[in-house]
Amino acid sequence: MVVTAALINRFAPAERARLRRLVILFVVYVVALGASLGLAEIGAVTWSNRFGLVAELLQAFTVVNIAATLGLSVIVPALGLAMPMIASDLLVGLGYIVTTLGVVSGHGLDPSSVLATSAVVSAVLAISLQSTLGNVLGGVALQLDGSIHEGDWIQFDNGRQGRVRSIRWRHTVVETRDWSTIIVPNAQLLATNITILGKRNGEAAPQRMWMYFNVDFRFAPTKVTQIVTDALTGAPIDGLADKPAPDCVCMDFAKEPGQSFITYGVRYWLPDMMRTDSTASLVRARVYAALRRADIPLALPANAMFVQLEDEQRTSRKAKQRENERMVALRTVHLFRNLTEAELETLSEGMNHVIYANGEKITRQGAVAHWLYIMTSGTAEIRMKVDPDGPNGPLPEKTKVVASLKAPDFFGEMGLMTGESRTADVVAIGDVECFRLGKETFERVLLKRPEIATELSEKLATRRVELLAVRDGLDESQQKARQASERERILLGIKEFFGL
Repeated sequence: MVVTAALINRFAPAERARLRRLVILFVVYVVALGASLGLAEIGAVTWSNRFGLVAELLQAFTVVNIAATLGLSVIVPALGLAMPMIASDLLVGLGYIVTTLGVVSGHGLDPSSVLATSAVVSAVLAISLQSTLGNVLGGVALQLDGSIHEGDWIQFDNGRQGRVRSIRWRHTVVETRDWSTIIVPNAQLLATNITILGKRNGEAAPQRMWMYFNVDFRFAPTKVTQIVTDALTGAPIDGLADKPAPDCVCMDFAKEPGQSFITYGVRYWLPDMMRTDSTASLVRARVYAALRRADIPLALPANAMFVQLEDEQRTSRKAKQRENERMVALRTVHLFRNLTEAELETLSEGMNHVIYANGEKITRQGAVAHWLYIMTSGTAEIRMKVDPDGPNGPLPEKTKVVASLKAPDFFGEMGLMTGESRTADVVAIGDVECFRLGKETFERVLLKRPEIATELSEKLATRRVELLAVRDGLDESQQKARQASERERILLGIKEFFGL
């Protein structure tokens, strides 16, 4: 027992409960043995023999428990094997039966009569405890066939889901996501259809999830699915598996009278089943932002009716409010501080409002897009891809955060002014709202007053050199030398891009 305790404390401290049971059994054995010896001293031979038989049984049970504790808690784990709890209990029970028969046969009792008596008692118990025995046998079956394991996520016929915490003799313990625990009788578990989530070919695999939304018939399914798929795959979403990649598919057309929408489904895969709700919320936010940017509204219920009385005064007031918002945004861009009020109004007419969800890439390094973005709310990071060199050649490409933008601010000016490809990624940190100004609108102002190009090239060169200084580590003298060359290069680029 001392050796067993030392090995358990050294290699399997989690199994110390077995030691406590072993010590209690040994103490009871010592008490029975002492009672047998004491009764023999006072001449109570009959009772001494009876307690001696009990002591021998307890001694045999103690030996069985020592062997089981060493084998199941130390040797089996050392071999890299796992023994189900019910299987280990069955082995110990079998050991009790064998040792009991050996002890009683040594005292002159016929083992066959003991077995016959036990069979009768077992038959009576089986009739009276059918339900309990069914649960016990169900637990044994679950352990032996290995169809369900502790830690598996399962779904019942009623749709409830949970993780299997333990499979016991009578019942299985299942913990749900809402912090509840379900006790399922093993017989009932075997009698119903159980879906094991997150497993494929017997191995752990991401669980496919669905999110549905409706868009009316005015928008082509190919356009909707492409927009949503691009938004889902354009930047990682926390909690989603990388492979398979999320996508959007057209599910069905409305079939009820009065309905005029198409149902779409977003498919994504979860490696962690505990994060269903939080991840679904991020997916919905990404889909909502993508549809809003594309001016694709979600379909309204067919039985909803909105009545809004429009008059000339109300329409004029709303248009004036939108124009004021655009003008306020333009005045935050220091590139345009020398423009006249009329020129700003021209730019304002061609601006449109866009939104981005957390983690989305607003611009991509290397992409060609002739847009200037004016942030009105939110925060974004400027990230540049670098190719570091290692001792054995180039290392995998990495991304470096070179600056942070906080509204009100702007970016993408080089794409608008010179048509250059994007030099960095701009990634939304939280929800971001922007106004987007395109080349066609700016061209109307620049062609009327070409001298604006000289003023803009100076400001653009300053902003460009500041970014390069962070990326390349330029000192003050290098920045000044770079300023002049960048100004000339940018001015030439503006003239060529707009044909001045």
